[in-house]
Amino acid sequence: MIEALREAAPVALAVLVRRHRDFDACEDALQEALLAASRIWAADGVPDNPTGWLVTTATRRLVEGVRRDTARRRREEADARRASEGAVGATDDTLALLLLCCHPALRVPSQVALTLRAVGGLTTAEIARGLLLPEPTVAQRISRAKARLTELGRAFEVPDAGQRRDRLPAVLAVLSVVFTEGHTASAGETLQRTDLADEAIRLARVLAAALEGAPEHGEAAGLLALMLLTDARRAARTGPDGGLVPLAEQDRTRWDPARMAEGTALVTAVLRDGVPGPYTVQAAIAAVHAEAGRAQDTDWPQVLALYDTLVGLWPDPMARLGRLVALGEVHGPAAALAELDALDEPGLRGHHRVAAVRAHLAEAAGRPDEAVAAYREAARRTASAPERAYLLDRASRVGGTG
Repeated sequence: MIEALREAAPVALAVLVRRHRDFDACEDALQEALLAASRIWAADGVPDNPTGWLVTTATRRLVEGVRRDTARRRREEADARRASEGAVGATDDTLALLLLCCHPALRVPSQVALTLRAVGGLTTAEIARGLLLPEPTVAQRISRAKARLTELGRAFEVPDAGQRRDRLPAVLAVLSVVFTEGHTASAGETLQRTDLADEAIRLARVLAAALEGAPEHGEAAGLLALMLLTDARRAARTGPDGGLVPLAEQDRTRWDPARMAEGTALVTAVLRDGVPGPYTVQAAIAAVHAEAGRAQDTDWPQVLALYDTLVGLWPDPMARLGRLVALGEVHGPAAALAELDALDEPGLRGHHRVAAVRAHLAEAAGRPDEAVAAYREAARRTASAPERAYLLDRASRVGGTG
């Protein structure tokens, strides 16, 4: 029953908002419908059309509220009649809701919170725990986002091809942010937040399915492939004590073969059918790692070539930093350190990953003092306890042998 509610709720909300436009009122009505469903479905079983049931019940709640306003009674009764008619287009409506939650009028943190709430079906408390934010902060972000969307009520419609194309990058970026935070938490006591990663993968599946046959499907599938290939390493990324295990030291027999196969098949199909975008290229990099049975078998020249392609398509600071690791494997750590010294990216200033990459390269280059200092700097800058512990351990090991 819980799974049925989670799948049906965002679709029902999309239908309600599309029909009635008032996001806040629709969500309140849906919450009442969900409460009713939890009681009635537990006793009578899940109905054949859970989404339709929720839409009808929530619409009744909306109408009951509106009826208290006699001046608007006639219009609301007409809305109620419309709401009980016609089939529910789950795929189109879920896509529309994703696009709405990632509306360019909202800031990215609000897009993330609203997407997790409205499309992911997570409670405010669950989102706050996942993002390590105070619950009132998340509630405020969601409330402000909904108010802003209500102001933009005319914008909520199943988007045409042009609108979908324009707003899809924001949707992909938001899903990527959610997955990245779930894969490697930016702060806290645990390395991974699997609930966030799982939710991002589920939503990416929904998105890819919704875009099947459209020109934008390739990059959505590429993002899903990237998530699957990255998440396939989940079990091997931490030790028994929850400590971080770097890629080169992971037990690859613990990688999830089903996820690797699915992700590889997806990225292969996208590369075969069209021009790849940044997420697809990143998925291809992950696929090359997945093909290597041992770390030393990694095809680093191919990884570097893919990074060169990626940076050409998408000069993201983190992509440029990742390229330097591949460059160090192919042309030696000294060459990579020279490029790192010349790398002046405002988006990387003060980021702990810059110091971590410098430490890794300096260690490989046989420069232990520089490596130790950089490991310690990276440890000081990260807010993740497992990453900090790993970096300090590396500093200790290099310092002891250097």
